[in-house]
Amino acid sequence: MKLLITGSNGLLGQKIVKQLIKNKVDFLATSSGENRNPDCSQQHYQAMDICNKEQVEKVIANYNPTHIIHTAAMTNVDACELNPEECTKVNVDGTKHVFEIAQKLNAHFQLLSTDFVFDGQKGNYREEDAVGPLSVYAQSKVDAENLLLKGNNQNYSIARTIIVYGTANNLSRSNLFLWAKSALPKGEEMNVVDDQFRAPTWADDLAWGCIRICELNQTGIFHLSGPETYSIYEIVKKIANYYGYNTHLLKKISSSTLNQPAKRPAKTGFDLSKARKILGYTPKTIEETLDLF
Repeated sequence: MKLLITGSNGLLGQKIVKQLIKNKVDFLATSSGENRNPDCSQQHYQAMDICNKEQVEKVIANYNPTHIIHTAAMTNVDACELNPEECTKVNVDGTKHVFEIAQKLNAHFQLLSTDFVFDGQKGNYREEDAVGPLSVYAQSKVDAENLLLKGNNQNYSIARTIIVYGTANNLSRSNLFLWAKSALPKGEEMNVVDDQFRAPTWADDLAWGCIRICELNQTGIFHLSGPETYSIYEIVKKIANYYGYNTHLLKKISSSTLNQPAKRPAKTGFDLSKARKILGYTPKTIEETLDLF
């Protein structure tokens, strides 16, 4: 296996790189701008802007991978809502650029997607469930998925996930767990929504699942998330209890009070049966990961 990663400076990208190094797999890490991951040597890194079609074709063709894991994306949901053209340019057009060259090289193409493709009315979603995007970001991911699902090339996989958390080097964005871990010790009141339900995903587990799909040359859609679904409030409370912080500082609020530009699905969470059976995917609970921070 010869694997190329897009978005390698991100949390998931760095976790994939870490596991590939550990398992001595040949890889090329790519991201926009310079390499921000000191654990990834420069000889395994190449700057690549997925919005630049010519650059994408040149970098990927020169490396000639057998597999591509496409993690690069615009993921700030509210920023996407306020900048729909930029969102489409990155999440749809950028995906198209990478997927097209993957097809030319007959390389397996894996797209990272999201629980936000669903409308949040039922939760515990299976891979076959109908999508119902509520935001510009969600629609961009549905459109990106459809590039694969409605095309003629079947050498692809889609890995959908939920709230990825963990630590990595020089991250440009925080995540729910890092925010809670940094805010809770300050002893200040924290407003946390209790009407959104998610199954947070340990980044190392997700990286393992993504690589495993490639190792087994599996195709189609896979749901990869944490094993348990909780409200955001419950998740933050679990973090507080684990580290011994005062939970009385946590204040339940409704999502409607935040006036966020983008609408979020109320309840997601995944049925992991397919990933467990085919991949041997066994994600960790929140408690099992907090020691690893």
